[in-house]
Amino acid sequence: MNRRTLLALIATLPAVSVTRSFAQSARGGDVSNERIAGLLEAARRLDSLETVIVTRDGNVLAERAFGNNALTGSTNIKSASKSVVSALVGIAIDKGLLKGVDQPIETVLRTDFPANPDPRLSRITIGHLLSMRSGLDRMSGPNYGRWVASRNWVRTALAADFIDEPGGGMLYSTASTHLLSVILTKVSGKPTLALARDWLGPLEGFRIGAWDRDPQGYYLGGNQMAMTPRSLHAFGELYRRGGVTSDGTRLISAAWIRESWVQRTNSVFNGDGYGYAWFLKDMAGERVNYAWGYGGQMLYIVPSLDLTVTMTSNEAAPSARTGYRDELHGLVARMIETAKA
Repeated sequence: MNRRTLLALIATLPAVSVTRSFAQSARGGDVSNERIAGLLEAARRLDSLETVIVTRDGNVLAERAFGNNALTGSTNIKSASKSVVSALVGIAIDKGLLKGVDQPIETVLRTDFPANPDPRLSRITIGHLLSMRSGLDRMSGPNYGRWVASRNWVRTALAADFIDEPGGGMLYSTASTHLLSVILTKVSGKPTLALARDWLGPLEGFRIGAWDRDPQGYYLGGNQMAMTPRSLHAFGELYRRGGVTSDGTRLISAAWIRESWVQRTNSVFNGDGYGYAWFLKDMAGERVNYAWGYGGQMLYIVPSLDLTVTMTSNEAAPSARTGYRDELHGLVARMIETAKA
């Protein structure tokens, strides 16, 4: 794309996005902002894409809302919310409410175990749930509907058959992060949503809206969480900064963020690494940590470049089998190449 074509594309962007991009280019003497804005304009061909926010070291490079969508509009971030639950677990450990990732879940959930439980239930730890390695049959994909239609989601999940040993390969299951939500409520005496508002409330711009609950009233850990693109981006920025707010208030320990981004297994979906509710991937020669929700609700963090990218998409359209998720990955890879140029 030549410069004349690029500038013509940028001219069609909303005034807010263009003004921010050019103003920052003028200050930094860098045309990468213009190029990022051009990438976002070209991305309008992706029918499912609704919003994109790109920041570097906290500064807006470009942002875009497509169609009738808005950066301040609420959206269901789907499984990207698993990374939020992971953050709450890390905070609970830092506060001493949980002993650590090696704590057996039996210490909190024993009363929900089935009669005559499989002895392997006693070997499942907090870390196994975070990394999707409980060994229990998945309550996602084809089993999800049956699971959420049950009268007790916790007991149904704990009564599932073992497909692997605890600590084995990835068995991606929303039940795993839901059990973490229940554990957080039991050890704190507060609903998970209240914990999120208390513990992450000081983060400017962060807010969780509607959030589904199970029949017993526990918030659904890992799905059906409403958040604006700006709120999801604020959460990503907290991780990029190592757990502190823009004014220096620490909300999450840097150690927890490092541990969350250590590969524990590989994704059964695409072979990418998986840590504590974060996917791990190399893109354009850089390590990228990303949260992924059904339909293409994405949060990418590139620590080496201080780059954070948030994307929201049509929540009803699949993203993996259609190749759409890979198109979003490709868009981020081009952003990384542009930021490095």
